[in-house]
Amino acid sequence: MNDKTDVFVVGGGPAGLAVAIAARQRGMSVIVADGAVPPIDKTCGEGMMPETLAGLRSLGVALDPCQGFRFKGIRFVQEGANVGAAFPNGPGLGLARPVLHEKLIARAEDCGVQLLWKTPVTGIEADAVLARGRRIRTRWIVGADGIASRVRRWGSLEPARCSSLRFANRRHYRIAPWSDFMEIHWGKRAQAYVTPIARDEVSVVVIGERSKDAEFAEALESMPGLREHLRGAEPNGRERGAVTSSRSLKDVQRGNVALLGDASGSVDAITGEGLRLAFRQAFALRDAMESGTLEKYQSQHRELEKRPLFMAGLMTLLGRHRVLRTRVLQSFARKPELYAKFLAFHGGEGTPVEMLSTGAALGWQLLAA
Repeated sequence: MNDKTDVFVVGGGPAGLAVAIAARQRGMSVIVADGAVPPIDKTCGEGMMPETLAGLRSLGVALDPCQGFRFKGIRFVQEGANVGAAFPNGPGLGLARPVLHEKLIARAEDCGVQLLWKTPVTGIEADAVLARGRRIRTRWIVGADGIASRVRRWGSLEPARCSSLRFANRRHYRIAPWSDFMEIHWGKRAQAYVTPIARDEVSVVVIGERSKDAEFAEALESMPGLREHLRGAEPNGRERGAVTSSRSLKDVQRGNVALLGDASGSVDAITGEGLRLAFRQAFALRDAMESGTLEKYQSQHRELEKRPLFMAGLMTLLGRHRVLRTRVLQSFARKPELYAKFLAFHGGEGTPVEMLSTGAALGWQLLAA
């Protein structure tokens, strides 16, 4: 273990590895420490939208076309309503999270990042990190250690304000994908996020307001289409559960300490925004460290999270109000071009003004209905 580095990253998930790779691309020395053993899995939808894939390419992460499953867009499905559209800038990719993590690890190693697994960090100082009984001096300290971030507490950054809290369970099913779309199925009290991740496997994440709502048996009762697709399919591997939320912090940096990924706030899993947002934060943080001050990262982080938080609020609203959701989906079905514009905005394309004009057109459709 080196006793000195330019950047010390606490947390070796995708967000931590992304900022480590980005910093190495600019010549900074980097150490990443994590108490876990890779590859690290997580309860998530495992679908990456085109902008997320662009972020991986910028990091130099090569994805084998034979791994994963390419999907061309997102489809909303509810009994009596069905609407879908393709991404305007190419397909997305469904890929099991451990496979993605292994790819990021390989790229980090190729870049010269020093990776310390099974190495819990026990504290930070003004210019050092304490890990494995040693004091490692560092110029920058990055907390990428998740929602319950200890770096956030050690750095005297305020706890995240939680605007929503929901429960999620994920299963993999050994079955050929029935669609080349990622699908969001809407039920009575839950949503199911369905992503093809291989030629013979799909990932299904059920999200609900209560833990009971996120149980597969309970949720599938109000999603007859999805229940029929999964009839006879065997779960592959163990079921994973988690809590998902939208969280925001007033400050994500103080002095030489910065937060990244879920440690710096998060968006509800139904948006599929987690990785894309983390990668964009990683590039912004890298540029701030290179400039010698983290103040610019604070303002950029606030801008980066606006669109995902807006989409999280909108999707959660639709999930809670069936009548409103039904009318919105029926309006999208009547005017597919509106849904295409909505999806483009969700995928990072378009401007807020265009989103407002789309919302106005949708509002007119709802009034006409």
